[in-house]
Formats: sequence, structure tokens, C-alpha cells
Amino acid sequence: MCNHAPPQLSPASASSTSPQWTRRRRTSSCHPSATSPSTYRDGDGHTWLIHHARRYRELEGIVINTFQELEPFALSSLSRSLSPPVYAIGPVLDLNGPIQWHPNRAQQVAIMQWLDQQPRSRVVFLCFGSMGSLSVPQVREIAAGLEQSGQRFLWSLREPPKGKIHLPTDYSNFNDVLSKDFLERTAEIGLVCGWVPQVTVLAHPAIGGFVSHCGWNSILENLWHGVPIATWPVYAEQQMNAFEMVRELGLAVEIRLDYREGSDLVRAEEVERGVRALMEGDGDVRRKVKEMSKMSQTTVMEGGSSDGSLGRLIEHVISST
Repeated sequence: MCNHAPPQLSPASASSTSPQWTRRRRTSSCHPSATSPSTYRDGDGHTWLIHHARRYRELEGIVINTFQELEPFALSSLSRSLSPPVYAIGPVLDLNGPIQWHPNRAQQVAIMQWLDQQPRSRVVFLCFGSMGSLSVPQVREIAAGLEQSGQRFLWSLREPPKGKIHLPTDYSNFNDVLSKDFLERTAEIGLVCGWVPQVTVLAHPAIGGFVSHCGWNSILENLWHGVPIATWPVYAEQQMNAFEMVRELGLAVEIRLDYREGSDLVRAEEVERGVRALMEGDGDVRRKVKEMSKMSQTTVMEGGSSDGSLGRLIEHVISST
């Protein structure tokens, strides 16, 4: 997408947004190829990607879970190309549906009660998605970084799966993985837990920052609720999302922009620095996220860009049947 985006275009010309979003896009902000998933860069995965990408023009339309105000350059590029029409109808989020409570409902209630007792916008929330889990050495680096930061925190910590076909599970005892006495030393400022209802947590007024794996749904959820992100991609396309959020849009701070195989740990000092930047930064990222939060909510209202895009999609489907 980025290779076709007109560099002279500004967000102000692509959409009617806040004046603060009128800075010009630099061509150097394009995604480096290394941010794409390694599966697609060579071998069968690359062949598969190229084969299907070449067939996109055979489609009658492409529906994307994004919105004009968030990605005006990519959407403008697609609309100017020979691609089929693109319908940006996002953010598509399940905010009012039934909460997917964990079987241990009492634990989830306790988490929300703990948040109720915290100051507004003072808690950093760490969660790496339903598929995300970390090695024991990495967990201990995070623990050290959190403690050194002195920030209040809610940490969703899950045990890695036993095999490739399994999912992460909750630890039976956090003391088995955390450094000695960590829970006792941080009892006044932090809570370590298993699975959490992420959307519900992000909506809580105590949450002031989100250390995230940068899955696209998580990004849309955090923007909707106006919570700044510190990026820590773990797998798949997440490093592309992290790059976009930090380098292109200025809507996040960086802990890492890429994921690396092997023993390359994110050290405690990096965690501390990222968490401090997230919670104690100059406020520019937080301001931009709050602005984008308003845009993400108005775009799906009547007359908004995503509302209009959805209407055009419906008209196209009806006229084609």
C-alpha cells in the first residue's frame, strides 16, 4: 500500500479531521519489508501471497476493518488504483455483546474491584492477546522492569501452550514463574492475573496505558477507549501494526517494533523505559490518541465516513443480486 500512497497528501486533504493531523507524510515512513510476516517473504508462503494478491482485481469489493480518519493514505492509494472498490467500515467492535467471562468468574470480579480502587488513568495494563505467552526469562525481565518503573499495573500473565495445537492457559501459581517475592513487593501497586476481559478492562477509567502485542482488534479497541499503547509485537502481522502506530501515525510509544526469534530478550531496562514513556511522557501521544478516539466513534455514526462506506457496500450487494 505504502509504495502507492501519494506522499504530498496530508490527512487534512484526505479527511476532515483535527488541524493537528495536517503534517505531511514522509516517504521514508513506508513499512520496511522486514516488518511483514516471515511466512510471506519466501518459499511457499510468498508464492501463496503473490498468487492471491494478483487475483484481487477479480473481486467485486474488499471490506476492511479500519476507517478513513485512521488510515487516509492507504485508503486513498487503494481508491486511486485499479483495485476493486474498498469499503472501510471500521472500527467493527463487539462492545455491547455478552462478556466472555472466564470460568473463574470470582477472579474476574476481583480484578474489576481492584481497578475500582485505583486512581484514574494511573494503571498500565499488560496483555498479549488470547494467543500470546512469554518465556520464563522474559516474564522475569518484565517483572523487574515494572517494579523499577514504580507504575501501578495490571498484568495478564499466561502460561505458554504445551504443544502447537494448544492455547495458552492460566498459571496455577505465579510464584513458579515470577522472581522471588515479586508479588509481595508490588502488592500495593500491582495485580498479576490470568485471562481478563480485555475490552472491559480497557474501558475502565483507571487504565492509563496498554502494553500490547498490537493485534489489529486490540489496536481498534484501545483507540476507541482512548488508551495509549506501548508496542510489543509477538507474532504474525503485529510488527507491521506496531510500525504503523509508532512511526507513521504517532499513536503509540515503542518498547519493541519487531519480534525476534531465539534468546533476544526485551530487557528490564527497555520495559521500564517504555512503561515510563507511556505513563509519564510529554502527552503528545496521549493527546493524539484521545483525538483519534473521538474520530473512531463519530465515523460509525450517521453521516460518518464508515457509516457511508457501509451504506455503499449494502447498495452494491443489493444491486448485484
